[in-house]
Order: sequence, then C-alpha cells, then structure tokens
Amino acid sequence: MEPTPEQQRDAAVAELARLRAGLAAGLTIEQSARLRGSTAEELEADAKAFVSEFGLSAPPANPSGGPRGVDVDAATGIAAGAAAYHRKHPKREPRPAPTEAEQRRNPFAEPSYTMSR
Repeated sequence: MEPTPEQQRDAAVAELARLRAGLAAGLTIEQSARLRGSTAEELEADAKAFVSEFGLSAPPANPSGGPRGVDVDAATGIAAGAAAYHRKHPKREPRPAPTEAEQRRNPFAEPSYTMSR
C-alpha cells in the first residue's frame, strides 16, 4: 500500500528534524539517520547521548569544505575575484606566431642518414 501524501510529509519532516539535531551535535548524515525521538528536544538529547557514548569530537568549525587556503581572499564578488586572479596570474607577453617552416616541422623527426666522406 502506497503512503498517503500526509504520511510522506510527516516522514520528510521527521527526517529533516533528525538531520538538524544530528548535524548540530557534530554527527554525519548517516549517524543522524539513527537518531530516535518524536520531538526536536528528544532528538537533540539522543544526538548528545550518541556523541558522548561513542566519544565523538565536537562539530567541525567549517563543515562546508574544510579549512581555507592561504591564497583565498576575504573579499567577495566578481570584481574581487577577477582582481585576485590577475594578481595571482600576471599578464604575459604573447608569443610570436610560428613561421610556416616551423608549423610544417615534425618535432619527432630524426635524420635517417648522414653523409660522411
């Protein structure tokens, strides 16, 4: 029997509540799925108990990508990004176009014979 739309909605709300409580306590998505409770307070208490029982560390400071590199600027926006790119990659002089003889040259060719006396 297929669940009704109300049952699907209730299941989605419960899953979201588990994820919120688990991620706030420093759990992964997979660990958050194991939380039990019918209210937000029960889920938060279960998440804290899960963390203390398994000796997990505190939640990460930046869960959305890890530490920032030293070359990452604090400024935001397209103009700031373009300026940072141009600072890191200065403009170079263009190379001259190859001559026709250079274009036809085979870089893998080796002399097949030499003339010696």
